[in-house]
Amino acid sequence: MSQMDFPLLTWVTFFPLLGAAILLFLNKEKKETIRLVTLIVTLLEFAFSLPLFFQFRLDTPAMQFVEKVPWIPEYGISYFLGIDGISLFLVLLTTFFTLISVIACWNDIQEKVKEFMICILFLETGMIGVFVALDLFLFYVFWEVMLIPMYLLIGVWGNPKRRIYAAVKFFIYTMVGSVLMLVAILVLYFQNGAATGIYTFDLLELYKLQVPLSVQFWLFLAFGLAFAIKVPMFPFHTWLPDAHTEAPTVGSVLLAAVLLKMGTYGFLRFSIPLFPHASYQLVPLVSILAIIGIIYGALVCLVQKDLKRLIAFSSVSHLGFVMLGIFALNQQGIEGGILQMLNHGFSTGALFLIVGMIYERRHTRMIEDFGGLWKQMPVFAAFFMVVTLSSIGLPGLNGFVGEFLILVGTFKANRVFAVVAATGIILAAAYMLWMYQRVMFGELTKAENKVLKDLSAREVLVLGCITLFIFWIGVYPQTFLSRMEPTVKGYLTQVNAKYQAGLKLPEGEKVRVVQVEAKK
Repeated sequence: MSQMDFPLLTWVTFFPLLGAAILLFLNKEKKETIRLVTLIVTLLEFAFSLPLFFQFRLDTPAMQFVEKVPWIPEYGISYFLGIDGISLFLVLLTTFFTLISVIACWNDIQEKVKEFMICILFLETGMIGVFVALDLFLFYVFWEVMLIPMYLLIGVWGNPKRRIYAAVKFFIYTMVGSVLMLVAILVLYFQNGAATGIYTFDLLELYKLQVPLSVQFWLFLAFGLAFAIKVPMFPFHTWLPDAHTEAPTVGSVLLAAVLLKMGTYGFLRFSIPLFPHASYQLVPLVSILAIIGIIYGALVCLVQKDLKRLIAFSSVSHLGFVMLGIFALNQQGIEGGILQMLNHGFSTGALFLIVGMIYERRHTRMIEDFGGLWKQMPVFAAFFMVVTLSSIGLPGLNGFVGEFLILVGTFKANRVFAVVAATGIILAAAYMLWMYQRVMFGELTKAENKVLKDLSAREVLVLGCITLFIFWIGVYPQTFLSRMEPTVKGYLTQVNAKYQAGLKLPEGEKVRVVQVEAKK
C-alpha cells in the first residue's frame, strides 16, 4: 500500500461537508448566493479529486493514497481509506456529476434552495465515502449516511403526487438489504477474532480469512442482497422506476450516475474477494438474473410512454451487462464491467439531464406530447442524438468499448450467456432510436412545441462536458483501462488463489486465515 503524507482522500471526502457548514450560516432568502457558494464548493471538490487521477501509479495493484489511524481501537475499528483501479474512477465520477448537477439545477429548484444544496453536498460526502472506505464499519456508516439526503431529495423536492411513496419505497428496500449486510459484517468480525484472536473490521485483513464453504454461501447472500437491491438486479428493481420518475432531475442524475454503481462496486469490492467459493458457485444464478434484467428491462422500455420511466428501465438493462461482466470473473469481463459503470453514468446521467431540460420547458414527459423538435431545437437534437447513440453502444462512443469487453469476457466464460445477452444490444437500439424518432422527428404540430427555445449557454456547457467524455472513452479508452489493469490482474490472482485454497479445506474444517499475495 502506498501512503500519502497529505490526507488527500480525507480532504476529498469531507470537503463537501465544509461547504454544507458554510451554507448553514447563509440567509436562506439569498438564493443566488447559496447557489454560487455551492457551485464554488463542488468545483473545488472536483479540482481536489484530480490529483487522484494524475498521481495514480500504474505499476502496482495495491491500494493507493492510503490513510489509516485507529478510531475505536478496543473494537478493532479504524479510520481506513484507500483507492485502487476499481474505485478511482467512481470517486472522480462522483465529484464530476455533483458539479454538473449543481450547474444543471441552477433554475430548477426555487423552494428550500438552501436545504436542497446542503443535501447535495451531504450526499456527495456519503457517496465518496462508500468508494474509499476500507474498514467495514466505516463503509457501513457511509452506506447508511448517503441514504438520508437521497430520501430527502425524492421526498421533499420530487413530484408532489407520489414523491412520498417513492421515497419510502427507496428507503425501505435499501434498509432491508443493509440490515442483512450488517449481520454478515458482524459474523466476519467474530469469525476473524475466533481464528486469529484479533477482532478487526479491516477489509484487507478480512480478505485473508478463509470462511467455511457452507457459511460463505449465506454471507454472500447477505452482502449480495444489499448490493443487488442497489444495482438494482432483477427481481429487486421495482423501486427504481418510481424513484427516478418522482425524483427531481438532479436526484435522478445522481441516482443513475453514482448511487446505482454502489451495488456493482459492492460485489467487486466485498462479495467476490471475501467469499470466492460462493461467488464461483453462484456465477450461473447471477448471470441468468443479469441476462433476465437485460432483456426484461429492454422489453419494458419498448412500451413506456413516459421518457423518464423509459430511461429508468434502461438502467436495469444496462446494469445487467455490468453484472454479467463482473461475474465472468476474467480480466476482460471485469474491466468491461468497471468501464461500463462509467459509461452508464455518462450516458444515462446525460439522458436524465436532457429529459429535465425538456420538462422544464414543456412540463410534460409524455412521448406523445412531442414530435418534430429538431426543427425548433437543433442544438438540443444534436446532443440528444450523441447521447442516444452512446447509450446503444455505437462504435466510436463510450458505450461500445464497455459492452464489447463485457461480451468478450462473457464469451470466454460461457458462450450461451454471451449470445443471449447480445440480444439486449439489439433491443436497446430498437427502444432508444424509436424513442428519439418520436420525440425529435416528424411534423412540429403542437402549438406548445413551436415556441420552445433551444439550449442556453449553461445547458450547452453541461451537456458539452459530458459529451467530451463520451467521445474520449470511445476513441481512446486506454486512458482509463491502463489504470484498471494492474488492479484487476492482482484482484483475479488473489481471488483465484483464495478459491483454490478453499477447495483444499477438509469438510467441516473451522474458519482459518490464509495468506494470499497478489502478483506485483
